[in-house]
Amino acid sequence: MARKSREEAEATARRILDAAETVFCEKGVAATTLHDIAAAAGVTRGAIYGHFRNKEDLFNRMHERVHLPIEALATEAASDDEPDPLGSLRGLLLRVLEETAGNAHQRRVLEILFHKCERVPATETLVARQQALNAQGRERTRRLLANAVARGQLPADLDCRRAAIGLHASITGLLFDWLLDPHAFDLAAEAAPLVDTWLTGLATASDLRLGRP
Repeated sequence: MARKSREEAEATARRILDAAETVFCEKGVAATTLHDIAAAAGVTRGAIYGHFRNKEDLFNRMHERVHLPIEALATEAASDDEPDPLGSLRGLLLRVLEETAGNAHQRRVLEILFHKCERVPATETLVARQQALNAQGRERTRRLLANAVARGQLPADLDCRRAAIGLHASITGLLFDWLLDPHAFDLAAEAAPLVDTWLTGLATASDLRLGRP
C-alpha cells in the first residue's frame, strides 16, 4: 500500500509539473498563478502545496527535470580525467540541441526560460538562478576547452575563457532563434554541421588571429 501511495504521489507531482510547463508557456511565468496550474493539472492548490513550497519551487523543479541529466553529463565531460575532452564537448553540444528538437519537455522549458520568463520583480530570484547556472555552464566549457588544449586537441594559445563565452553564446543564440520560429530550420538536422563548424573554428582561431595562411 505504501509503495502504491508513493507511486501515486510521484504521478501527481509529474502531472503538476507537466501542467506548469503548459501554463507557463501559454501565460508567461509572472502572470501564472498556482490556481492556474492546479486547474490545468486537475488538482487543488492544496495538492500543489503537498509537493512544492510555492511557485518558485515548482518552476525550479520543472527546470531541474530536464536540466539535471544534461548537467551530470556536462560535469562528467569536464573532468580532468576525460581522455577525449573535445569529443565529449561535441557530444554534449549535440545532446543539448538534439534533446531540444526531440524532447517536448526540454523544448517547453527552454521556451519558458528564453521567451516567457519576464524580467519583473516577481521573477528576480528565478532570473538570478538562471544567471548563476549560465555562469557555471561557461566555466565548465572553459575547463573542457582547457583540457582539450592540454591534450593537444586545440591550439596551445587558445583563449579558453573567451572561447567558452563565444561557444555558450552561439548555442543559446541558436536555441533562442529556433524556439522563436521552429519552422525556420530543422534543428536536429543542422545540429552536427553547426557544432562541427564551431569546433573547427576554435581549432583555427589562433591562425586566423595572427593572419596565418
